Amino acid sequence: MEHFRYAMFCLLVLMCFGDKLDENQIKKIEEAEHQLLVNLHKFSILNFCPRVTKIVLRKRWEELFHLRKCQEDVLIPFIRERKKAKEKRLREPNMEDSKDESVLSYVDTLLDLQLPDEKRKLNELEIVSLCSEFLSGGTDTTTTTLQWIMANLVKYPQIQEKLFMEIKGVVRDGEEKIKEDDLKQIPYLKAIILEGLRRHPPLHFVFPHAVTEDVVVGDYVIPKEAAIVINAAEMGWDPKVWEDPMSFNPSRFLNKETFDMTGRREIKMMPFGVGRRICPGYALSMLHMEYFVANLVSKYEWKAVDGDDVDLSEKQEFTMVMKNPLQAQLSLRSKLNL
Repeated sequence: MEHFRYAMFCLLVLMCFGDKLDENQIKKIEEAEHQLLVNLHKFSILNFCPRVTKIVLRKRWEELFHLRKCQEDVLIPFIRERKKAKEKRLREPNMEDSKDESVLSYVDTLLDLQLPDEKRKLNELEIVSLCSEFLSGGTDTTTTTLQWIMANLVKYPQIQEKLFMEIKGVVRDGEEKIKEDDLKQIPYLKAIILEGLRRHPPLHFVFPHAVTEDVVVGDYVIPKEAAIVINAAEMGWDPKVWEDPMSFNPSRFLNKETFDMTGRREIKMMPFGVGRRICPGYALSMLHMEYFVANLVSKYEWKAVDGDDVDLSEKQEFTMVMKNPLQAQLSLRSKLNL
């Protein structure tokens, strides 16, 4: 799990800051983000009547401010570096950029962002919050799903073998990595990702929503401003919708029509939410999972540790993770097999 998380985090750090940071820098960012994320549940109560909680829960407020300060101390230097590089390019437009500086990063777009109502740009602390949301939101959920998918490929080697054979039919001679364009030619790969999201959604409940006025939905009246929490996991396990819902069967997604993840046509599962409030990064997350799974399976054969079956028991952390993290034996595949 730690290897998966680190690999995914490195990718998102590169997208966020546009620079290939060294391991120590990445570890500092990861630690600051992780500490704030795992302690988030402790701070939710501070939203209720802050005037009172600042007195009654003073130490908890101090802990929150300390974690936030650590986050700012780590992220702000990287934000300032990107700002300096941007200003340098504006001053010297004819200067040849280095390879890293020419990459358009998430921070670059935030530095350009103009708030129309307030007629100003984002300040440093606002950019820190948005970078934190970008890094945390894209790491734990995607990493959790990746671990569940690989666990099922270890538990069901026939599924892994079928995927590998399909990859063999796509990979060009001499190619060692699956490229983004190759992913579109591996339909069983996407089916595996969708089945992983259906069977093991990283968040069992989507984030709360509310309505601005009383609404009747079916036989229920949803009162104005009432918090609505949808059980996305149970939706994906509904036996009225899915045949043998608790089994891991990617073939259920192999049909002529593209499965609708956005909920425009129908809603059978919603690991990313649906409609206008769907996770804005869902397409990117799907790409990352397809890319990682394809390369992990094409490069290595994944097997269960001798005498140890894969345990699919769950436990709740920030996401719904494996109670006993995946342990697997990896064998490097021969190039002759590709």
